[in-house]
Formats: sequence, structure tokens, C-alpha cells
Amino acid sequence: MPAIAESAPAVPRRRPTWSFLAATLLAGVLLVHHGISGDGPPQPDRGAARLGTDTPPADPLPAAAPQRIRIPEIGVNAPLTRVGRDAEGWLDAPPPDKANLAGWFPGAVTPGERGTAVVDGHVDNAEGRAVFYGLGALKKGEHIEIDRADGRTAVFEIHGIDVVDKKHFPSRRVYGGTGLPELRVITCGGTYSKGTGYAGNVVLYGLLTSVRDRT
Repeated sequence: MPAIAESAPAVPRRRPTWSFLAATLLAGVLLVHHGISGDGPPQPDRGAARLGTDTPPADPLPAAAPQRIRIPEIGVNAPLTRVGRDAEGWLDAPPPDKANLAGWFPGAVTPGERGTAVVDGHVDNAEGRAVFYGLGALKKGEHIEIDRADGRTAVFEIHGIDVVDKKHFPSRRVYGGTGLPELRVITCGGTYSKGTGYAGNVVLYGLLTSVRDRT
């Protein structure tokens, strides 16, 4: 994949309005483009795509750059770096040689704010498994933790997980706002071809349900 975008301030002073971002997303330009290699990462269970949780959402947080993502159930504990779009308009990913590194998209809200935050990462690379190899094994009700620059940890409960076709990516469902503080975690998935990479994306849907202070 192309290199990530140049670094920017910790929290952008100006972000595109959601209406502008949503229009871009609905045009299908913010997707994870392709994987590097693969030998069968886990895929979501049938029926896991059904969205919804009985857990009430936590109050939204102010903007603060995310620093680290942890998913205890699959052993993820990785730093976060900014990612932009590649030359074709797809959501870029961290450098493929950095197996334990995830990316966050600063054009959307930061994780914990009201709106839909976006995190992505590789499922594998030329040397083997990468940060989100196990993403498809997660279940509804499990949790994702995001350490933020303000000293707080935003905890998201998984309320859905799906594998979607890149050629027919459901942008409205994946990126659309619900008025709540939400998170999407995306990696490559589905069938794999050496010539074209992965045919789909695993998409995880999370809702902010609690906040912890780290100080």
C-alpha cells in the first residue's frame, strides 16, 4: 500500500463537516483497499452482523487523539498512527512492515466523540499475521479499549461484526452516524486471491459504553 499521509497536529483544529465526509464515504472511496497475503484468518460467525446492544451508551467525550488500541479477547495491544487516503481514494492503512500497528482516520471524529470514529489495520503481511488477524473471531458483547491523549480510556462494546464485499461496500451502514459515540474497526477479509488480495473487509461495530481514567 502507499505510504500513510504526512503527520498532522494531535487533534485537527478543523475537520471536514460530517455532511461532506458522509458524501465522500457514500461515494465508496474510504475503504481498505487490499490485503498483502493470507492463509485463512477467522471470519465472523453467521448472524453476527445483526446490530444492536442492550447496554446503554456512555456520554460522548470531547476530542482527543487516540494513542493505543487493546482488544483483550484476541490479544491486540497496539499503538495507533494517523492514516489518510491513498492515491485512489481508499482508506489507507499503516505501513505493511509494521505488523503490530493500527491506524485511525483523523477526517472523522476521534474515538469517544459523538459520531463514527474509524480505525483500521492489516490482517497480515508478507511475513505472516498482523495486528487485526483475529478480528473476525470476535463476538458481540466483547470489548475494545482505546487509550486517548487526554488520559482516558474509551471502552466500546461490540454490537455487530460482519464481512462485506469491497465491490459493494455498504458505506451508509458502516460509516453512517447514529447520533451516538461509535467506533468502526476494519481489516481485510473474505476470500483471498494472490492476484487481487482479499475480496472483502471485516467490519466491527462498537458503541462507547464506559470510560476509565488512566491517571
